[in-house]
Amino acid sequence: MTGEVSARRRREIIDALRRGVVPTNGLDALAVGLERFVAATDDELSRVAGGGSVFKAVRGEYGAGKTFFTRWLAERAKRHGFATSEVQISELETPLHRMETVYRRMTDHLTTEQFAPSALRPVLDGWIFALEEDVLAGGAVAEDDGPALDQAVGDLMEQRLTDISRSTPAFAAGLRGYRTATAEADQATASGLAAWLGGQPHVAASARRAAGVKGDLDHFGALNFLQGLLTVLRDSGNPGLLLVLDEVETLQRVRSDARDKALNALRQFVDDIYAGRFPGLFLVITGTPAFFDGPQGAQRLAPLAQRLATDFGSDARWDNPRATQIRLPGFDIERLVELGMKVRDLYGSPRVASVDDVYVRELARAVTGRLGGKVGVAPRVFLKKLVADVLDRVDQFDDFDPRQHYQLTVRSDELSEVERNAATSADEIRLQM
Repeated sequence: MTGEVSARRRREIIDALRRGVVPTNGLDALAVGLERFVAATDDELSRVAGGGSVFKAVRGEYGAGKTFFTRWLAERAKRHGFATSEVQISELETPLHRMETVYRRMTDHLTTEQFAPSALRPVLDGWIFALEEDVLAGGAVAEDDGPALDQAVGDLMEQRLTDISRSTPAFAAGLRGYRTATAEADQATASGLAAWLGGQPHVAASARRAAGVKGDLDHFGALNFLQGLLTVLRDSGNPGLLLVLDEVETLQRVRSDARDKALNALRQFVDDIYAGRFPGLFLVITGTPAFFDGPQGAQRLAPLAQRLATDFGSDARWDNPRATQIRLPGFDIERLVELGMKVRDLYGSPRVASVDDVYVRELARAVTGRLGGKVGVAPRVFLKKLVADVLDRVDQFDDFDPRQHYQLTVRSDELSEVERNAATSADEIRLQM
């Protein structure tokens, strides 16, 4: 495995696990049990890249790997040339019934294979560069003829903006203003307009005047801006956008009026995708079974529940990965052990080979036991303990033997709320080998 993953990426993965978080890259090296989804998701990415749009709902209990799955999917999307963005839904910071906040967070976290968040300005610059390249490829204008090139690029831009101007004239005006400010090396105006195109509020009035635009983005304007951004992405070489709305189950805890608005906004968003309003968009939402099936979640709005309805049998082996809603069955002890062995091999140090499969299994069982026997809750804590408490020490200290020198200690302050609820009362568990 270590030969397939660069040393830098291995370090990034191990460091993330050491901190108890999901790595942002290299997730193929850790994937366990996702083989069933490869063919279907790659087919859906190809469909979106061809101008289609896809909506997918991912369900799973805490610890089932929803965040891991969506980031794994994002990596695959970026290999297809997609831009990606992950937005955490929350009552205060990103309420789903206010799409202007969702759009703003989306552009804040926009990333591509080449650019880290926020990749909005590189995408805008890439769009302008692509216009220039297309003009020069036509052969009618010489590269050293500045005025003619500028005029030709402007004309081509207007052609490309025809559809955007029809649906979102403000977005098109912002793009024109951004290109003009960039060509004139007016960085203050260009930065202000890039922020405005990204849905940021309180942009300087001077920047907005330069493009002839007014006001801040609202809920309905945000959906129009998303259409414009998808066009810019496509023209700048990114065939689609994977947008993940994570933790939609938080809607169950908001006021009833806000929850109803959010559920209806999601229903409208899904309908717009099915109607073809957002070519090039792959929208993924994640949630717990309680959100999809419970009375305070999707079932509260019958039209949304109908769109999400999927028949799951008792045996997850026969789940349909092409369905609108897919189920992550979570970890059993064998998958947890397999994941631990992958992490050990990925660590990339010959010293840690002494941490054999038997020990990895015993540690997995011990952590699971400390968390009330709930394997689905254990992966984050297990991997953090394996890396930070065992592998790091074996790698650094010649005489460290985890069988003799390590006691598994799980403190309340290092656990999430769900993990604390699952934890037993014992403070320490000594592994008996």
